Amino acid sequence: METGDSFPYRSSLRFHLCFLCADLDRRGRTRRDSSPSWRKRSSHPSGDSEDLWKQAFPVGTEWDQIDLLLKHNWNFSNLEDAFEEGGILHGKKVYIFSCTEPQAKSIATLIPVVIAVVSPYPPSDKIVCTSVQMASEEIIDMKRMKMDWVPYIPLGKRDSSVERLKTQIFVLGCVQRRAGLKHLKLERVKKFEYCIPYVYNPLEEDETEQSTIVDILYPAKPEPVFCQFDLDMDELEEFTNERISAEELSEDQWNGFKKFVREKVGERKRANHEERVRRRIAQEQLSAERVAAFQNMKFYKFYPVATPDTPDDISGVKAAFINRYYGKAHQVF
Repeated sequence: METGDSFPYRSSLRFHLCFLCADLDRRGRTRRDSSPSWRKRSSHPSGDSEDLWKQAFPVGTEWDQIDLLLKHNWNFSNLEDAFEEGGILHGKKVYIFSCTEPQAKSIATLIPVVIAVVSPYPPSDKIVCTSVQMASEEIIDMKRMKMDWVPYIPLGKRDSSVERLKTQIFVLGCVQRRAGLKHLKLERVKKFEYCIPYVYNPLEEDETEQSTIVDILYPAKPEPVFCQFDLDMDELEEFTNERISAEELSEDQWNGFKKFVREKVGERKRANHEERVRRRIAQEQLSAERVAAFQNMKFYKFYPVATPDTPDDISGVKAAFINRYYGKAHQVF
Protein backbone atom coordinates (compact mmCIF):
# COMPACT_ATOMS: atom_id res chain seq x y z
CA MET A 1 0.00 0.00 0.00
CA GLU A 2 2.97 2.28 -0.58
CA THR A 3 1.52 3.85 -3.71
CA GLY A 4 -1.13 6.43 -4.40
CA ASP A 5 -4.37 6.05 -6.32
CA SER A 6 -3.05 7.03 -9.74
CA PHE A 7 -2.27 4.69 -12.62
CA PRO A 8 -0.23 4.76 -15.90
CA TYR A 9 -3.14 4.58 -18.37
CA ARG A 10 -0.97 4.70 -21.49
CA SER A 11 1.11 1.81 -20.22
CA SER A 12 -2.04 -0.09 -19.35
CA LEU A 13 -3.41 0.21 -22.90
CA ARG A 14 -0.09 -0.98 -24.31
CA PHE A 15 -0.12 -3.92 -21.89
CA HIS A 16 -3.66 -4.99 -22.86
CA LEU A 17 -2.91 -4.78 -26.57
CA CYS A 18 0.29 -6.83 -26.13
CA PHE A 19 -1.45 -9.57 -24.20
CA LEU A 20 -4.41 -9.74 -26.57
CA CYS A 21 -2.05 -10.04 -29.52
CA ALA A 22 -0.35 -12.96 -27.77
CA ASP A 23 -3.75 -14.64 -27.50
CA LEU A 24 -4.58 -14.57 -31.21
CA ASP A 25 -4.98 -17.92 -32.94
CA ARG A 26 -3.39 -18.77 -36.27
CA ARG A 27 -6.36 -17.41 -38.23
CA GLY A 28 -6.02 -14.02 -36.56
CA ARG A 29 -9.09 -14.35 -34.34
CA THR A 30 -9.18 -14.13 -30.58
CA ARG A 31 -9.93 -17.25 -28.56
CA ARG A 32 -13.24 -15.68 -27.63
CA ASP A 33 -14.33 -16.01 -31.28
CA SER A 34 -13.99 -19.80 -31.17
CA SER A 35 -15.25 -20.62 -27.69
CA PRO A 36 -16.35 -24.24 -27.18
CA SER A 37 -20.04 -25.01 -26.71
CA TRP A 38 -19.85 -25.31 -22.92
CA ARG A 39 -18.42 -21.76 -22.74
CA LYS A 40 -21.19 -20.36 -24.92
CA ARG A 41 -23.73 -21.74 -22.47
CA SER A 42 -22.14 -19.65 -19.72
CA SER A 43 -24.29 -17.47 -17.50
CA HIS A 44 -22.37 -14.52 -19.01
CA PRO A 45 -23.67 -14.31 -22.59
CA SER A 46 -21.82 -11.03 -23.19
CA GLY A 47 -18.49 -12.58 -22.19
CA ASP A 48 -17.11 -9.11 -21.48
CA SER A 49 -14.85 -10.31 -18.66
CA GLU A 50 -14.03 -13.83 -19.77
CA ASP A 51 -10.41 -12.86 -20.47
CA LEU A 52 -9.92 -11.13 -17.12
CA TRP A 53 -7.65 -13.88 -15.77
CA LYS A 54 -5.43 -13.63 -18.88
CA GLN A 55 -4.89 -9.91 -18.43
CA ALA A 56 -3.07 -10.45 -15.13
CA PHE A 57 0.59 -11.31 -15.70
CA PRO A 58 1.36 -14.76 -14.17
CA VAL A 59 3.98 -13.56 -11.70
CA GLY A 60 6.90 -15.90 -11.07
CA THR A 61 6.15 -18.16 -14.04
CA GLU A 62 8.85 -19.19 -16.50
CA TRP A 63 8.42 -17.49 -19.86
CA ASP A 64 8.06 -20.72 -21.84
CA GLN A 65 5.42 -21.94 -19.38
CA ILE A 66 3.27 -18.88 -20.09
CA ASP A 67 2.72 -20.16 -23.65
CA LEU A 68 1.72 -23.57 -22.28
CA LEU A 69 -0.89 -21.97 -20.01
CA LEU A 70 -2.75 -20.59 -23.03
CA LYS A 71 -2.89 -24.01 -24.69
CA HIS A 72 -5.55 -25.06 -22.19
CA ASN A 73 -8.96 -23.42 -22.34
CA TRP A 74 -9.05 -22.58 -18.63
CA ASN A 75 -12.43 -21.47 -17.37
CA PHE A 76 -12.72 -18.80 -14.68
CA SER A 77 -16.47 -18.31 -14.79
CA ASN A 78 -16.33 -18.40 -10.96
CA LEU A 79 -14.30 -15.19 -11.12
CA GLU A 80 -16.82 -13.67 -13.51
CA ASP A 81 -19.67 -14.72 -11.22
CA ALA A 82 -17.97 -12.99 -8.30
CA PHE A 83 -18.40 -9.62 -10.07
CA GLU A 84 -22.08 -10.20 -10.83
CA GLU A 85 -24.82 -8.82 -8.60
CA GLY A 86 -24.80 -10.80 -5.35
CA GLY A 87 -21.20 -11.93 -5.95
CA ILE A 88 -18.40 -11.50 -3.42
CA LEU A 89 -16.64 -8.85 -5.57
CA HIS A 90 -19.68 -7.00 -6.92
CA GLY A 91 -19.43 -3.23 -6.66
CA LYS A 92 -16.02 -3.33 -4.95
CA LYS A 93 -12.63 -1.99 -5.91
CA VAL A 94 -10.51 -5.01 -6.73
CA TYR A 95 -6.83 -5.57 -7.52
CA ILE A 96 -6.05 -8.82 -9.31
CA PHE A 97 -2.82 -10.71 -9.78
CA SER A 98 -2.11 -14.16 -11.16
CA CYS A 99 0.38 -16.90 -10.36
CA THR A 100 0.74 -20.60 -11.10
CA GLU A 101 0.79 -23.76 -9.04
CA PRO A 102 1.94 -27.27 -10.05
CA GLN A 103 -0.76 -29.86 -10.55
CA ALA A 104 -0.67 -32.74 -8.07
CA LYS A 105 -0.61 -35.50 -10.68
CA SER A 106 1.87 -33.76 -12.93
CA ILE A 107 4.26 -31.09 -11.73
CA ALA A 108 4.91 -30.33 -15.39
CA THR A 109 1.34 -29.03 -15.76
CA LEU A 110 0.90 -25.64 -14.15
CA ILE A 111 -2.46 -24.38 -12.95
CA PRO A 112 -3.23 -20.68 -13.30
CA VAL A 113 -4.51 -19.17 -10.06
CA VAL A 114 -6.07 -15.73 -9.67
CA ILE A 115 -5.93 -13.67 -6.46
CA ALA A 116 -8.46 -10.86 -5.99
CA VAL A 117 -7.59 -8.24 -3.38
CA VAL A 118 -10.49 -6.08 -2.20
CA SER A 119 -9.07 -2.73 -1.15
CA PRO A 120 -9.69 0.98 -1.81
CA TYR A 121 -5.95 1.34 -2.48
CA PRO A 122 -3.38 -0.77 -4.38
CA PRO A 123 -2.05 -3.43 -1.99
CA SER A 124 1.56 -2.51 -2.83
CA ASP A 125 3.79 -0.90 -5.44
CA LYS A 126 6.60 -3.36 -4.59
CA ILE A 127 7.53 -6.84 -5.79
CA VAL A 128 9.87 -9.42 -4.23
CA CYS A 129 12.67 -11.02 -6.24
CA THR A 130 14.05 -14.25 -4.84
CA SER A 131 15.36 -17.67 -5.82
CA VAL A 132 17.05 -20.69 -4.30
CA GLN A 133 20.32 -19.36 -5.68
CA MET A 134 19.97 -15.97 -3.98
CA ALA A 135 21.11 -15.52 -0.40
CA SER A 136 18.30 -13.11 0.46
CA GLU A 137 15.09 -11.69 -0.90
CA GLU A 138 15.03 -8.28 -2.54
CA ILE A 139 12.03 -5.96 -2.29
CA ILE A 140 11.99 -3.56 -5.23
CA ASP A 141 9.64 -1.19 -7.04
CA MET A 142 7.32 -2.99 -9.46
CA LYS A 143 8.28 -0.59 -12.22
CA ARG A 144 11.84 -1.93 -12.19
CA MET A 145 10.33 -5.17 -13.48
CA LYS A 146 8.01 -3.27 -15.86
CA MET A 147 5.01 -4.19 -13.72
CA ASP A 148 2.19 -2.03 -12.41
CA TRP A 149 -1.47 -2.06 -11.46
CA VAL A 150 -3.36 -1.22 -14.65
CA PRO A 151 -7.11 -0.77 -15.26
CA TYR A 152 -8.94 -3.75 -16.70
CA ILE A 153 -10.84 -2.91 -19.89
CA PRO A 154 -13.79 -5.28 -20.58
CA LEU A 155 -13.85 -6.87 -24.03
CA GLY A 156 -16.90 -4.90 -25.15
CA LYS A 157 -15.48 -1.54 -24.11
CA ARG A 158 -11.96 -1.53 -25.53
CA ASP A 159 -12.85 1.20 -28.00
CA SER A 160 -13.78 3.48 -25.12
CA SER A 161 -11.58 6.03 -23.39
CA VAL A 162 -9.89 4.53 -20.35
CA GLU A 163 -10.52 7.69 -18.36
CA ARG A 164 -14.28 7.48 -19.00
CA LEU A 165 -14.59 3.86 -17.93
CA LYS A 166 -13.95 4.61 -14.24
CA THR A 167 -13.17 0.94 -13.75
CA GLN A 168 -13.11 -0.64 -10.31
CA ILE A 169 -10.93 -3.54 -11.47
CA PHE A 170 -7.15 -3.35 -11.79
CA VAL A 171 -4.74 -6.10 -12.77
CA LEU A 172 -1.04 -6.54 -12.09
CA GLY A 173 0.33 -6.20 -15.61
CA CYS A 174 3.76 -6.43 -17.20
CA VAL A 175 4.80 -4.61 -20.37
CA GLN A 176 8.00 -6.58 -20.95
CA ARG A 177 7.84 -7.77 -24.55
CA ARG A 178 8.78 -11.37 -25.28
CA ALA A 179 10.72 -10.26 -28.35
CA GLY A 180 12.87 -8.06 -26.14
CA LEU A 181 14.01 -10.91 -23.90
CA LYS A 182 16.76 -11.95 -26.32
CA HIS A 183 18.40 -8.58 -25.77
CA LEU A 184 18.48 -9.01 -21.97
CA LYS A 185 21.08 -10.77 -19.88
CA LEU A 186 20.04 -14.21 -18.64
CA GLU A 187 20.15 -12.97 -15.03
CA ARG A 188 17.62 -10.26 -15.87
CA VAL A 189 15.33 -12.71 -17.70
CA LYS A 190 15.43 -15.13 -14.78
CA LYS A 191 14.60 -12.34 -12.37
CA PHE A 192 11.06 -12.22 -13.75
CA GLU A 193 10.67 -15.90 -12.90
CA TYR A 194 11.77 -15.30 -9.31
CA CYS A 195 9.22 -12.55 -8.59
CA ILE A 196 6.65 -12.91 -5.80
CA PRO A 197 3.66 -10.57 -5.24
CA TYR A 198 4.29 -8.50 -2.14
CA VAL A 199 2.15 -6.78 0.47
CA TYR A 200 3.19 -5.15 3.72
CA ASN A 201 0.60 -4.71 6.45
CA PRO A 202 2.13 -2.72 9.34
CA LEU A 203 -0.79 -3.74 11.54
CA GLU A 204 0.29 -7.39 11.52
CA GLU A 205 3.49 -9.11 12.62
CA ASP A 206 5.51 -10.96 10.03
CA GLU A 207 5.68 -14.72 10.59
CA THR A 208 9.48 -14.52 10.96
CA GLU A 209 9.06 -12.15 13.90
CA GLN A 210 6.86 -14.65 15.66
CA SER A 211 9.18 -17.60 15.01
CA THR A 212 11.88 -18.50 17.54
CA ILE A 213 13.68 -20.78 15.06
CA VAL A 214 16.99 -19.72 13.53
CA ASP A 215 18.21 -21.75 10.55
CA ILE A 216 21.89 -22.62 10.81
CA LEU A 217 23.97 -23.67 7.81
CA TYR A 218 27.50 -24.08 9.11
CA PRO A 219 30.18 -24.45 6.37
CA ALA A 220 31.90 -27.46 7.90
CA LYS A 221 34.03 -29.96 6.02
CA PRO A 222 33.61 -32.44 4.45
CA GLU A 223 29.88 -31.56 4.53
CA PRO A 224 28.06 -28.44 5.77
CA VAL A 225 25.90 -28.79 8.87
CA PHE A 226 22.27 -27.74 8.67
CA CYS A 227 20.28 -27.47 11.90
CA GLN A 228 17.75 -25.23 13.63
CA PHE A 229 18.41 -23.35 16.84
CA ASP A 230 15.40 -22.47 19.00
CA LEU A 231 15.87 -19.15 20.80
CA ASP A 232 13.52 -20.20 23.59
CA MET A 233 14.34 -23.88 24.00
CA ASP A 234 18.01 -24.41 23.11
CA GLU A 235 21.13 -23.69 25.16
CA LEU A 236 24.18 -23.08 22.97
CA GLU A 237 26.77 -25.34 24.65
CA GLU A 238 24.36 -28.25 24.93
CA PHE A 239 23.21 -27.66 21.35
CA THR A 240 26.83 -27.76 20.14
CA ASN A 241 27.62 -30.93 22.11
CA GLU A 242 24.63 -32.63 20.51
CA ARG A 243 26.05 -31.87 17.05
CA ILE A 244 29.39 -33.43 18.09
CA SER A 245 27.67 -36.50 19.59
CA ALA A 246 25.78 -36.95 16.34
CA GLU A 247 29.15 -36.78 14.53
CA GLU A 248 28.00 -33.76 12.53
CA LEU A 249 30.92 -31.79 13.97
CA SER A 250 34.38 -32.68 15.15
CA GLU A 251 35.59 -31.54 18.56
CA ASP A 252 38.01 -29.04 17.06
CA GLN A 253 35.05 -27.28 15.42
CA TRP A 254 33.36 -26.69 18.79
CA ASN A 255 34.42 -23.04 19.26
CA GLY A 256 33.97 -22.10 15.61
CA PHE A 257 30.46 -23.52 15.51
CA LYS A 258 29.40 -21.71 18.70
CA LYS A 259 30.72 -18.41 17.36
CA PHE A 260 28.86 -18.97 14.08
CA VAL A 261 25.57 -19.72 15.85
CA ARG A 262 25.95 -16.64 18.08
CA GLU A 263 26.38 -14.49 14.97
CA LYS A 264 23.27 -15.93 13.30
CA VAL A 265 21.20 -15.54 16.47
CA GLY A 266 22.41 -11.94 16.78
CA GLU A 267 21.45 -11.26 13.15
CA ARG A 268 17.96 -12.62 13.74
CA LYS A 269 17.43 -10.56 16.89
CA ARG A 270 18.64 -7.38 15.19
CA ALA A 271 16.43 -8.04 12.17
CA ASN A 272 13.40 -8.62 14.40
CA HIS A 273 14.13 -5.42 16.31
CA GLU A 274 14.52 -3.40 13.11
CA GLU A 275 11.26 -4.83 11.78
CA ARG A 276 9.39 -3.89 14.96
CA VAL A 277 10.74 -0.33 14.71
CA ARG A 278 9.85 -0.19 11.03
CA ARG A 279 6.32 -1.40 11.70
CA ARG A 280 5.82 1.06 14.58
CA ILE A 281 6.94 4.00 12.42
CA ALA A 282 4.70 2.83 9.56
CA GLN A 283 1.72 2.59 11.93
CA GLU A 284 2.31 6.14 13.18
CA GLN A 285 2.32 7.45 9.61
CA LEU A 286 -0.94 5.76 8.60
CA SER A 287 -4.03 7.91 8.20
CA ALA A 288 -7.34 6.70 9.65
CA GLU A 289 -8.45 5.82 6.11
CA ARG A 290 -5.38 3.69 5.50
CA VAL A 291 -5.77 1.91 8.82
CA ALA A 292 -9.37 1.07 7.92
CA ALA A 293 -8.24 -0.13 4.48
CA PHE A 294 -5.73 -2.55 6.00
CA GLN A 295 -8.24 -3.79 8.55
CA ASN A 296 -10.86 -4.48 5.87
CA MET A 297 -8.56 -5.79 3.13
CA LYS A 298 -9.71 -9.20 1.88
CA PHE A 299 -7.97 -11.82 -0.29
CA TYR A 300 -9.95 -14.23 -2.49
CA LYS A 301 -8.30 -17.07 -4.39
CA PHE A 302 -9.79 -18.49 -7.58
CA TYR A 303 -8.92 -21.80 -9.22
CA PRO A 304 -10.16 -22.78 -12.71
CA VAL A 305 -13.57 -24.40 -12.97
CA ALA A 306 -13.44 -28.03 -14.11
CA THR A 307 -14.49 -28.46 -17.76
CA PRO A 308 -13.99 -31.10 -20.48
CA ASP A 309 -11.25 -28.92 -22.00
CA THR A 310 -9.04 -28.62 -18.92
CA PRO A 311 -6.59 -31.16 -17.42
CA ASP A 312 -7.49 -33.55 -14.62
CA ASP A 313 -9.77 -32.49 -11.78
CA ILE A 314 -7.93 -30.06 -9.51
CA SER A 315 -10.48 -29.90 -6.71
CA GLY A 316 -8.16 -31.90 -4.47
CA VAL A 317 -5.22 -29.49 -4.82
CA LYS A 318 -6.95 -26.27 -3.82
CA ALA A 319 -5.22 -24.46 -0.97
CA ALA A 320 -5.86 -21.18 0.85
CA PHE A 321 -2.14 -20.31 1.06
CA ILE A 322 -1.06 -17.58 -1.38
CA ASN A 323 2.54 -16.79 -0.42
CA ARG A 324 4.46 -15.85 2.72
CA TYR A 325 3.58 -12.16 2.35
CA TYR A 326 -0.12 -12.46 1.61
CA GLY A 327 -0.58 -15.48 3.84
CA LYS A 328 -3.88 -17.31 3.39
CA ALA A 329 -6.90 -16.26 1.36
CA HIS A 330 -10.05 -15.41 3.25
CA GLN A 331 -11.99 -17.61 0.83
CA VAL A 332 -11.11 -20.08 -1.94
CA PHE A 333 -13.22 -20.70 -5.05
